[in-house]
Amino acid sequence: MNTLLSLRRLRSVGAAVLALATALPIGAGDYTFFIRQVQLPDELEWDIVVPQQGSQPSPLPVNPNGARFELHTVRSSPLTSYLLDSTYVNSYIPVGSVVITSEDPYSVIPRTRADRPFIVTFDVNGLTFDPEAPPAARSVKILRHVQAYPGKTNGDNINRNLATLHAQGSISENGPYSLEFAVTSIPGGNRLKVRGEERFSVYSLEDHGAPESQLASKFIQIWPVATSVMVGMEAGETIKAVAPEITVHLEDLYPNSWTYAQVYKGPPQLGTTGALVPGASIIIDGSVPRDEMIKIKKWDNVIPDDGQWTLEVVTSTPFGLDRLGHITFNVQRTISVRGNVTSSD
Repeated sequence: MNTLLSLRRLRSVGAAVLALATALPIGAGDYTFFIRQVQLPDELEWDIVVPQQGSQPSPLPVNPNGARFELHTVRSSPLTSYLLDSTYVNSYIPVGSVVITSEDPYSVIPRTRADRPFIVTFDVNGLTFDPEAPPAARSVKILRHVQAYPGKTNGDNINRNLATLHAQGSISENGPYSLEFAVTSIPGGNRLKVRGEERFSVYSLEDHGAPESQLASKFIQIWPVATSVMVGMEAGETIKAVAPEITVHLEDLYPNSWTYAQVYKGPPQLGTTGALVPGASIIIDGSVPRDEMIKIKKWDNVIPDDGQWTLEVVTSTPFGLDRLGHITFNVQRTISVRGNVTSSD
């Protein structure tokens, strides 16, 4: 479940009730959550630290021009802040929310991989069907922004004002409205290696002195597909004595992944379960991708017989099993002696 900030609208201008509802996130101990109330139009700010779940009154009463509530989280190491959600509160504007879901259950910040789909659900309430009502009471605007992270960075303290507006539209009916995206639209030449974020927002329309205001906003982080390079043995090589030491360079391992080397007899075949190579595995349990290295050494005990073998590097993620690389080789340790035995009397 994604982190949600929900605000109960009051029909009279007064104290808004703030409700923060979250599932227990993975690695939540590294994060501190706080809500910032911004009074409009003078932009007066007030911050209050909040737990992962619960509710409490807003620190300031909502004035006639409304207030914006922002849900932030701060990661302790490295020190990084994220705006997770925001909403605008007033006595007459519609209510909007955004929920982003992917195949990864990580709940602090929605995330997925560059080759995987995700779903965005907008939920709007409070719109009127009266044709005589002003446009702000009958429709809301939705925006989709994309932003690539430069180089191999992970979005730490990125300037989100530089995000590119990729698409926009409107919603004129109450209720949920879902969009499914097969892959990300973050710009980049190698589509499997893009990294960045997509942000989806709901805005009210300008109306009688009330400015166009953000009702809700969420973003999802997109991480690149992992790759590997194996050094130390060539495909088709024959091992006649001790197995060589192999270095596996791993790039962009997914934040929630188990990557390991395995061997099995015969040619390469996807989906085969082989014998794990001792000491040749790594578990990633974090919030950003990582580059790592695995050393495959002293592995003769998992290739005991002569014949053709396959060495595979496999990664297990929330999206399933993927083969990052493989080498097929031969083992020939048996020595055959041929000769003639003669005798003379």
